[in-house]
Amino acid sequence: MSLSCGIIGLPNVVKSTIFNALTSAGAQVGNYPFCTIAPQQGIVQVPDVRLDKLAALLSPPKIVPSSVEIVDIAGLVKGASQGEGLGNQFLGHIREVDAIVHIVRCFESPDVALTGSAANPADDIEIINTELLLADLQTVENKVAKLKRQTKFSDKRLKEQLQFYEQVLNKLSCGNKITYQQVTTEESVWLSQLQLLSTKPVIYIANLGEDFKNSENKSADIVHELARAQGAFAINISAKLEEELSQLDTKERLEFQAELGLEQSGTDKIIKACYDMLGLITFFTACTGGKEIRAWPIVRGTSALLAAGEVHTDMMRGFIRCEVIHYDDFISLGSEHAAKDKGLVYIEGKDYLIQDGDILLFRFNV
Repeated sequence: MSLSCGIIGLPNVVKSTIFNALTSAGAQVGNYPFCTIAPQQGIVQVPDVRLDKLAALLSPPKIVPSSVEIVDIAGLVKGASQGEGLGNQFLGHIREVDAIVHIVRCFESPDVALTGSAANPADDIEIINTELLLADLQTVENKVAKLKRQTKFSDKRLKEQLQFYEQVLNKLSCGNKITYQQVTTEESVWLSQLQLLSTKPVIYIANLGEDFKNSENKSADIVHELARAQGAFAINISAKLEEELSQLDTKERLEFQAELGLEQSGTDKIIKACYDMLGLITFFTACTGGKEIRAWPIVRGTSALLAAGEVHTDMMRGFIRCEVIHYDDFISLGSEHAAKDKGLVYIEGKDYLIQDGDILLFRFNV
């Protein structure tokens, strides 16, 4: 399953610095607007202590964690939907990702250039969200115009779609987002065809600068309040600190985090939040004596049949059954053999809904 999160924000809010800390991709970083032009892409591993514990028990030659693609997208400015700054092509880059990581500057520094006169998180967020909404408005207007031409000679089905899109257009025109929770199953299919920017899940990242220990950052508080109002995630990080941490090896990084009193790095928080925001869970393929332990990301509510297809299309095509060991049972007993002796290996059919942490063995025949 290929999943991606796009990093967006106004120019010069250190998007590329955070992207580099996440991916070690070495994207260019500069203290001027539009340092990033072409979108940069990198793959990041999803931290999961369960995978570490399974590896410690089974000592496989190969360990493969879940991963998420991160895309660094050029800064957006007011008027982007009308071609300002680097324009509509970068709104198109946002359209291609599954979720949005919105970086918001929450500190003042004379050493960092600003697009506006001062850091103002509420205004910064409104600028970006307005541009996404205006771009969506244009998309729906075009769709409505096309359907109006078609429905002159077409059937009732297209007229129902037109009526739905006109309702969407009305909401967007009033400055309101539309969510998948507000529509029926059938309407959600029509909505997904539009690929609206404003329907994508969002994580707001409040960049605290060097003053990351300040628990009374009013700008960050504003970001969290706005996120709560939108039903979005919000995380405080220091891009500068994350950049320093990313240059250390694992042991040094953990020691440095301990000195600072940090249980988890900001980049780990972002990756985990992306994973959760996309509604993902993890299943594992691992067994005693196996050559590999692998973590597989799937959407919550995925059936055993579709999960088998994530591993290999042949497994889905020739699916017979799925043997399941729950993670806690495996850890407490230490092996697949011990779980079988205790009757804790469950035989499930193709309609079984995979649970987070399930360890699976697919039986198939092609």
